[in-house]
Amino acid sequence: MDRFVTHLESAIDGTTLSAEQVQTVHEARPLWVRYDLPAIAQACDRNDIASRAPDMWRYRELLPVGEQDERISLGEGMTPLLPAPALGDQIGMSDLWIKDESQMPTGSFKARGMAMAVSMARRFGLDRFAAPTAGNAGGALAAYGARAAAEVFVFMPDDTPVINQIECQLAGANTYLVNGLITDCGRIVREGVEPMGWFDFSTLKEPYRIEGKKTMGLELAEQFDWELPDTILYPTGGGTGLIGMWKAFNEVRSLAWLNNDNMPRMVAVQSDGCAPIVRAFDKGERFADPWADAATCASGLRVPSAIGDFMILDAISDSGGCAISVPDGDIPTAMARACAAEGIAVCPEAAACVLAAERLVESGWLKPDERTVLFNTGAAQKYPDVSPCALPRIDIRSPIDYGAMR
Repeated sequence: MDRFVTHLESAIDGTTLSAEQVQTVHEARPLWVRYDLPAIAQACDRNDIASRAPDMWRYRELLPVGEQDERISLGEGMTPLLPAPALGDQIGMSDLWIKDESQMPTGSFKARGMAMAVSMARRFGLDRFAAPTAGNAGGALAAYGARAAAEVFVFMPDDTPVINQIECQLAGANTYLVNGLITDCGRIVREGVEPMGWFDFSTLKEPYRIEGKKTMGLELAEQFDWELPDTILYPTGGGTGLIGMWKAFNEVRSLAWLNNDNMPRMVAVQSDGCAPIVRAFDKGERFADPWADAATCASGLRVPSAIGDFMILDAISDSGGCAISVPDGDIPTAMARACAAEGIAVCPEAAACVLAAERLVESGWLKPDERTVLFNTGAAQKYPDVSPCALPRIDIRSPIDYGAMR
């Protein structure tokens, strides 16, 4: 078999839909991609995976793009899983790890989802794409759209980091700044589907970005020799990565690829300037009300209303995890501290996870010796406004004062 996809399934009510035609949402809610797991178990095992090229496509049996389909690729995966002992010492943890997605094409984890979604869109003959973005998703869609020779339209809030603006424009996307939030950009895309004839690539408005993002979880399992960590801290805006990883962990457990049945606790981390998932979790609710006046320096966390809110909250609940917000004003300092401690280009969204880990250790919820993975979802270099550079200057016309450098 080339592909093992059996059908698509509504996440809200279980309705079955065909995987052989273009699908978007059902009852305005996302879809799952479902696979013939028994057939996959017969076709390959985890030892087969180990001998393949070190990219995200090595898990092809668990992906919707078949081996014979055209993959729109820029060489994505596998990203490093790095021990973080110095940062762990600061936080009070002895087994802290960072999964560094900053080394993906376009500098963020968004490359995974867009590689998969664009590949599937081209499989179905689509060649005009549009998406709202907080920054990195737009850059990834622009790049992969260019790779696929597609026409791309990107709409972003006008205070989106300038690096994201530049990368979209350089990749040839029709890029627009909007004097509003990502939800306003989403409305522009949604209302333009009919008059513009584009396909809506908004988060979870099509089923395949999840499948690309879930490869983070597949890689993590393989890199830990098929034993999952105790806890995963994940910066959560639209939540596709958290949702996708939880799906991946359940699939590999069903395939009996794990050495044990231990599943990680999933922690959704948000800024106190935009924390709809945290508020819903604290209230014990399955759906999150929109967050008014969303504002955070971590642009990827500024998602006031997530279409997959219940999927995020279900994963947190099923895993025994939690949702936590951190002070937005503390994020830049935590970003600089984490970068200096480990030499890893930690983005502000990941810096929020550093703050969350500290708080969870202090509260006793997170034990100091638990194996904990923090996801660095993007590169620090893409956020020059969050940690502005102010360096001392040397005048070569005067004697060098080395004493001042001590």
